[in-house]
Amino acid sequence: MSVDPDRGVEVTLPRRARLRDAAAAVAELQPWIDRRVAEVDAARAEAASRGDAIPYLGGTLRLVPEPARRRAHRTGDVLRVPEDDPAAVERWLRRAAREEITPRAHRAAAALGVDVARVTIRDPRTRWGSCSSSGSLSFSWRLVLAPEDVLDYVVWHEVCHLREMNHSPRYWALVARHCPGYEEQRRWLRRNATALRVALSI
Repeated sequence: MSVDPDRGVEVTLPRRARLRDAAAAVAELQPWIDRRVAEVDAARAEAASRGDAIPYLGGTLRLVPEPARRRAHRTGDVLRVPEDDPAAVERWLRRAAREEITPRAHRAAAALGVDVARVTIRDPRTRWGSCSSSGSLSFSWRLVLAPEDVLDYVVWHEVCHLREMNHSPRYWALVARHCPGYEEQRRWLRRNATALRVALSI
């Protein structure tokens, strides 16, 4: 069962399960569902309260719509955006994520003496990053909506998997060596995951 900001409450059943099993699960987990829905509503209210601004690497960017503009462009703390193309903000953030994350991943890999095969920027529903056995790294573009130290932690988290493809004590010791105090960034992500999902709901 999941509560997604865009898709609502979803219940996934085994192929042979009965619908009444889903109803029973919803009834049993109703308090948890209510808490998650309230969390989504609170995150949306916070996003709306920012008005014409969005979070960006620990600061904010003020959105300024311009009628003749075709693509978003940043000038200092201002993001000039097309007046009639709301998706332009997300496209700009995806490009910004690639520009911010890719060099960080390669620098971290060089520090560890490992190679990155490829860096991709996506919008996964449940992960902030991932590392494949082939050396490819994938990251959520939404990380640029988080503080910079949180983004750096996720980069190190995935790059360290290039050395240790597990979550063993040795792996976490490697993360701690290169990202001291990473527990604080992990906690921030847990607390603010929903806010990052709805940050553009303005």
